[in-house]
Amino acid sequence: MPSFNLLITGTDTGVGKTTVAAGLAAAVRATGRRVGVLKPAETGCEPGPAGEPIAVDARRLAYFAQCAADPLTVCPFRLRDPLAPSIAAKREGRKVDLARIVESYERLAAAHDVVLVEGAGGLLVPLWDRLTFADLCRRLDLRLLLVVGNKLGAINHALLTLSHARQVSLPVAGYVINALSPAADLAAETNVALLTELAGPPLGVIPWLGEIQETAAERARLAELFAARVRLADLWPELPT
Repeated sequence: MPSFNLLITGTDTGVGKTTVAAGLAAAVRATGRRVGVLKPAETGCEPGPAGEPIAVDARRLAYFAQCAADPLTVCPFRLRDPLAPSIAAKREGRKVDLARIVESYERLAAAHDVVLVEGAGGLLVPLWDRLTFADLCRRLDLRLLLVVGNKLGAINHALLTLSHARQVSLPVAGYVINALSPAADLAAETNVALLTELAGPPLGVIPWLGEIQETAAERARLAELFAARVRLADLWPELPT
C-alpha cells in the first residue's frame, strides 16, 4: 500500500514550508482525519524561560494539525544556531540520531491517519554528516512535496530539486508555489506560467497570507484556503471531495 505521508521540503530556507505544512495540516484535519506532524530538527531555536530551546515551527505545526503528541516526539532535535542541523548540532557537541527520528515518526504514524514531515532548508541539507533530507525521505518511505518560494531564482531552484529527487528515485507528489510578499514583482508574476510549462502544473498556488496567528479562527481560515487552493485529492485520493 502506498504511503500517503509527505516530506515537505523547499527550494530554499524562508520559502514558507511551515506555512504550507500548517495549511495542509489544517485542511486535512478539517476532513476528520488525524494529522501527525514531525519536524525532525529545528535550528535557530530561541531560549525559553528556563533556557530550554523553543521549537517555534514545530509548535505551530502541532497547533494547526491539532496534534497532541509529545513535543519531543514532534521535534526530537532543537538546536540554537540557525544553520544546517548537522553543523548546529556539532557546535553544541550533539549528534542528530537517525534512529530517534525514525522512532518519533513511527510513533506518529501509528497514531495518525496522515503524517507531515517538514524538513529544514532544502532537500540536500544535511541532518548529520552526509545524511540529507533526501535520505530521510527514502528511509521513511515518504512522498516529496516541494514548496517553491515565488521569487527571482525560483525556476532554477525548483527544477534542480525536482530533477535530483527523480534521479535518486524519490516519489514526487508535486510542488506548491507560495507567495513571499503582498506585491508580486515581475519574476513572481511570470514564475507560475514558466514552471507549469517546464515542470507541469503546480498542485496549488498560495497567495500572500500575512502574519499567521495561532488561533482557532486562523486555523479555520487556513483550512478553507488550502482546501480551495491546493488539489488535496491529488495528494490524498482517499479524502472526501
